[in-house]
Amino acid sequence: MRIEIWSDVVCPWCYIGKRRLETALAGFEHADEVEIVWRSFQLDPGAPQEPVETVAESLGRKYGGGAEGGKQMIDRVEAVAAEEGMIWRHHESLRVGTMDAHRLLHLALHDGGSRLQGELKEALFSAYFTEARNIADHGELRRIAVGTGLDGDAVDRVLGSQEYADEVWADISQAQAYGASGVPFFVLDQKFGVSGAQPAETLRQVLDRAWAGRTPTVQVLAGAPEAQECGPDGCAV
Repeated sequence: MRIEIWSDVVCPWCYIGKRRLETALAGFEHADEVEIVWRSFQLDPGAPQEPVETVAESLGRKYGGGAEGGKQMIDRVEAVAAEEGMIWRHHESLRVGTMDAHRLLHLALHDGGSRLQGELKEALFSAYFTEARNIADHGELRRIAVGTGLDGDAVDRVLGSQEYADEVWADISQAQAYGASGVPFFVLDQKFGVSGAQPAETLRQVLDRAWAGRTPTVQVLAGAPEAQECGPDGCAV
């Protein structure tokens, strides 16, 4: 089974959704046959490459209340993250663009497959939410990517170009074609779509349904008693 997940590395509900999916998979008997592929989505395509404010300041400016108002909004999502075992420093997170991070995720998928891409995705989430690192800074991105096993020369090549930008935009277009208006957005075997950071129990139910849907059952109908067949012991003639 392939699970494609559209998300942004600065999306708090995407990180929470990742943890909840991991919880669901922990109790799923076919988990070792599941491949997870991360797809790109940009929540804030206008975010600057060079940070000028924190996420708390940005939220307070957008919705009112200033930095303190933004902090109160973050407090609520951090409380949910804590229920999933994550302690964040999201108050200090910077509002920055994520295009380069997404391009590196495509590099990881291309060079190391879904396993390496998953490791980089977790490292980027952790860097942003738990360490408040600037994930638009090329130096930080290089350290994170190389730390997960990506080749340094390949990382430098991608960051010094626009390589994989087309793949990022293709992911975003596909999300729009699916009708996804937000993230996380999960697609299982290109048949079942799930929107939002659903509870682990809900995701488990979707896993079970998707798995059942990929292995159709055959109803055996009784035939005439004189019908003959061959079995493991040979054919009766």
